[in-house]
Amino acid sequence: MSHGEFKKATVFPATDGFEITCSDIAPDKSISHRCAMFSLLSDRPSHIRNFLLGEDTLNSLNIAAQLGATVEREGGTVTITPPARLSEPSDVLDCGNAGTGMRLYCGLLAGVEGSFILTGDKYLRNRPMNRVTKPLRSIGAKIDGRDNGNLAPLAIRGGTLKAFRYESPIDSAQVKSALILAALRGDATSYYKEELLSRDHTERMLRGMGASISTDEDGWIAIEPLQAPLAPLELTVPADPSSGFFFAVAAAITPNARVTITDVTLNPTRIEAYKMLEKMGADIRYITKEDLYEPIGDIVITYAGKLRSITVEENIAWLIDELPALSIAMAVAEGRSTVKNAKELRVKESDRIATVMSGLTACGIECDDFEDGYTITGGEIRSASVDSHGDHRIAMSFAVAGLLIQMEITDIACVDTSFPNFFDILKGITKVEL
Repeated sequence: MSHGEFKKATVFPATDGFEITCSDIAPDKSISHRCAMFSLLSDRPSHIRNFLLGEDTLNSLNIAAQLGATVEREGGTVTITPPARLSEPSDVLDCGNAGTGMRLYCGLLAGVEGSFILTGDKYLRNRPMNRVTKPLRSIGAKIDGRDNGNLAPLAIRGGTLKAFRYESPIDSAQVKSALILAALRGDATSYYKEELLSRDHTERMLRGMGASISTDEDGWIAIEPLQAPLAPLELTVPADPSSGFFFAVAAAITPNARVTITDVTLNPTRIEAYKMLEKMGADIRYITKEDLYEPIGDIVITYAGKLRSITVEENIAWLIDELPALSIAMAVAEGRSTVKNAKELRVKESDRIATVMSGLTACGIECDDFEDGYTITGGEIRSASVDSHGDHRIAMSFAVAGLLIQMEITDIACVDTSFPNFFDILKGITKVEL
């Protein structure tokens, strides 16, 4: 269902609990983005099943086509045949709302001969890009844009790049991935390091395609330049644990509730939020079914009583996207919960610290923010109208709060960017009016 025609959603309480199996959770957004891009590094067709048909990932697919790839799509099954050489597009490349799309394409195109312009919607055009443009320019990339290359539209004149040794001040999978993609077109071996391991889909997928990428005991990632095209992708995109997490929280806060999320990636860098929910007292089981590019299996979440407060301050890069939903669990837990070292929330689709605090305050929950985090004192959520500020994760998080008390969420078109069938699944649990 497209939500572009709807301005708001009203979610009503699930008074009798529920038990559902979520076999149609949105496919993983991070992996779908990478499938569209990494297929361009091969010389043979890549076959991707269960590709996410969200606005952001379809934009990444459209950009691949603008660069010369032949894209054939039948439902969620996509075949991408790369061109012999990536070509200059005749128009700007629109990333929509996707920071992942813009930042990774910066790294990929920086080493490709030609001229490219990346833009996005009004929200993406105001998100910081210096975190990738600065290190890319330091190795020879020619990138410019508003605010000295910090804001899109970004103009890229691709060409030869230098090898580098870069220790990132930010633990970010987007920054890491952009630099790895640039390093593949460098003139010698490049090295990248972050303090804490961020999501590692890029390393796993590129290694699976034949790229020479290794990590030493000190955490330095060595990336060898491509000597030949990579093998094509043959991949079924697993369900997205970040999307599934909304329903994990739903089960954890609703008496007599149980949710099974099937065929989801169990990559340790992607299920940290579930581990935090476990620490709060939720009953969660992980059932591994396969492990090729990614460990894949089922997650079962069962309501186990009132949750406990928690402090979240480690492995933040592993759960940064799930913190808005986890905040709903904190809002109904016993005691005072704290989130630290999460300054990255300030530069997401919205300032998520500010939008979470604003939403919870409207719901009557005591909370306070600081530069890189916030505190939430658990209590009883009251009915409210919450503005998503165009941020899909804010919209879905407060929709989940509606399972406890009637909740109105405005500006819900943004949900289409990552989880088009979110409200369809929610309607299987409780009453929802759009």
